[in-house]
Amino acid sequence: MGMRLTGRGIGLLIVAVLGYGAGELAGYPLLRVLAGAAVGAVLAGAAMVFRRPRVTVRREVLPDRVERGRPALARLLVGNPGERRQPGFTAREHGVDLAVPVRPLAPGAEATYHYELPTRRRGRFTVGPLVLERADPFGLVRRPLPAGDTATLWVFPKLHPVRALASGHPRHHHEGATTDDSLYGSADLRDVREYVVGDEVRHLHWKATARTGQLMVRDYVDPEHPRFTLLLDTRAKMLAEDEFEEAAELAASLVHAAAMAGHRCRLITSTGEDLTVSGGTQATRRLMDMLCEVRQDPAADRPLIPTALSRKGVRGGCLVVVTGRAGRELSALAVVRPHFSTMVVLGVGTHGLGMDGLGVHGVEGVQRARRISAADAAEAVRRWNEMVS
Repeated sequence: MGMRLTGRGIGLLIVAVLGYGAGELAGYPLLRVLAGAAVGAVLAGAAMVFRRPRVTVRREVLPDRVERGRPALARLLVGNPGERRQPGFTAREHGVDLAVPVRPLAPGAEATYHYELPTRRRGRFTVGPLVLERADPFGLVRRPLPAGDTATLWVFPKLHPVRALASGHPRHHHEGATTDDSLYGSADLRDVREYVVGDEVRHLHWKATARTGQLMVRDYVDPEHPRFTLLLDTRAKMLAEDEFEEAAELAASLVHAAAMAGHRCRLITSTGEDLTVSGGTQATRRLMDMLCEVRQDPAADRPLIPTALSRKGVRGGCLVVVTGRAGRELSALAVVRPHFSTMVVLGVGTHGLGMDGLGVHGVEGVQRARRISAADAAEAVRRWNEMVS
């Protein structure tokens, strides 16, 4: 990038031209001298910033994933590899409104600067590249120079302390429903039966074989595990922008608690985003990354339940629906209600679900569905914890 006049520099040149013209017309030498001095100041500023900063810069963002409102720190390392002293300059972060003043550097010297990145909004943000900017003392001329690489900052929704709801069948032997997509390594002994061609030889039960006189094998199946499915309503007609942020906070708090409790979690939205993870710390990271980028859908005719959730074969555990101003269309949940052992509908916002408090009655034809209505995520979490306890 080349040199640029600042607003102050442009204004000074305009005044200089007008002053010189007035001096010529009126015959005042003083005005011509002042105009010449103004132009000279701009030229002197251009000479001062003509030399580019010859430095090495490296920026690190720690941590790169942070909860909204929590501090995210950047560390800027500036070095002077040359043999000449480098004058001071300003390092600006492109993408965020931040300026870091860098002091003059002696030959071979290094300096480290720490500053805080803004985390007021949820989302995935690109930090950088840095713009090294040198300006004259009067702020008339500046010369920006891009330098350094970019970094990604993930700001996920604020998390509230949530009690995990145990739903589904825990691991046990010889009883309970089974599933075809259970977690790896979860096979449990269900029965001992006669051997048929194709059975694993390593599953032979030698004691039963000796007792019956026939080859007997252990019959292993996968019991169903605690599962947690959350449907986030992303339709713009249901939630205002600020209400949707509250809904995203509530969804993040719920799936985070369930994943940390070891439940198999599925996060799905009305627009079709779909993520299924096992429990644990790595699972929560993937869930939070998805919630960093989820946005509202302006389509007015979008249904609440996506096709992936309504199709056959999707069943088990707890289904939580996070929505806003819910009306008769909640009756659509009756289609998926038989697939889950527990269902909870949460309405967030000024209007909520149009219900008062916490109940255990039907929601527009959805039998045995619990309901929570709250103005914001904090109140919804408080009522959720009361329900769980």
